[in-house]
Amino acid sequence: MSFAAQPSNGGSRILVLVAGLVGAAGVALSATAAHRGGAFTGTAANFLLMHAPVFLAIGLASANRCLRIASLVLLVGLLLFCGDLLARDFLGSRLFPMSAPIGGTLLIAGWVAIAVSALWRPRP
Repeated sequence: MSFAAQPSNGGSRILVLVAGLVGAAGVALSATAAHRGGAFTGTAANFLLMHAPVFLAIGLASANRCLRIASLVLLVGLLLFCGDLLARDFLGSRLFPMSAPIGGTLLIAGWVAIAVSALWRPRP
């Protein structure tokens, strides 16, 4: 059985997997923040939940190369940014110096790359 929205290649399937894992982590961390507290955990949960649909959309779409690269930049930025916030709440220290600003910058760059992908012309 084949569905029109089913991812067609390995890269797309990986992005759908990433979407599910990022979304699940966001829900779990939202519950953790509600029961345990921790403003950084709540912020990380929000960032994860707001980015999960992006990975799903790119994974299900016939994404061009620019979009796939943008999703990788977003993922690295998300891991650094959220990882630093979670380290602050759970470990009492930063992930490493400048990890949150680097992650945030990569998130901004990823979103700009998504915008640029709208102008990307496929090779003939």
